[in-house]
Amino acid sequence: MPILTGSRSGPLRNIHVDQINGDVWTVPAEDMKGRKGATKDFRVPLSIEAQRVIAEARKFARDGFLFAGAKRGVISDMTMTALMKRRGLKERPHGFRTSLRVWLAETTNAPHDVVEMCISHVVGPKVVQAYKRTDFLEQRHALMELWASFLCSRQGGPTPMKVVGSNG
Repeated sequence: MPILTGSRSGPLRNIHVDQINGDVWTVPAEDMKGRKGATKDFRVPLSIEAQRVIAEARKFARDGFLFAGAKRGVISDMTMTALMKRRGLKERPHGFRTSLRVWLAETTNAPHDVVEMCISHVVGPKVVQAYKRTDFLEQRHALMELWASFLCSRQGGPTPMKVVGSNG
C-alpha cells in the first residue's frame, strides 16, 4: 500500500477500516506529518489496485485496524523493512515515496502543487494555503491510477504522458 498511495508509513500502518470510503481514504489531520493543529483531514485517492489490496487486507482487519499486528495494535514500523530484507531486496519503504515523486516529475506534466500533494506535502506559505481550497483530488486520482498501472506493468520502463488537468 505505501507504494500505491505515496503515503508515509505512520498513517498507513494506523489506517482504520472506517477511514476508507470507496476510492478515497480520509486520513485525520492530526495523523499527518506537518499538519499538526490542522483542522482539515487529508484525502488520499485510491487506485483500483490499492482498492484490491484493501479488499484483501479487510479479511485480516482486527479492532478496526486494516493492518492489525500479530497480537494487538497495528503492524510495527519495521514490519515491511524486515520483510523486504528477508527477501533480499535492497529497496526500503521510504524509497517508495521518492520513486513516486521522481516518476511524476519525469513522466508527467502535472502541476508542481498537484505532484507535491500526491506525497502529502504542504505547499506554499500559510497565506497561500489559507486561500487554496482544493486538494486536487481528481487530478491526483488520475495520477495515482497511472502510477499503479506503471507499477503493475511488465514493461518496466517509464512512458512520458500528459495528465488530465495539466498546464500543457
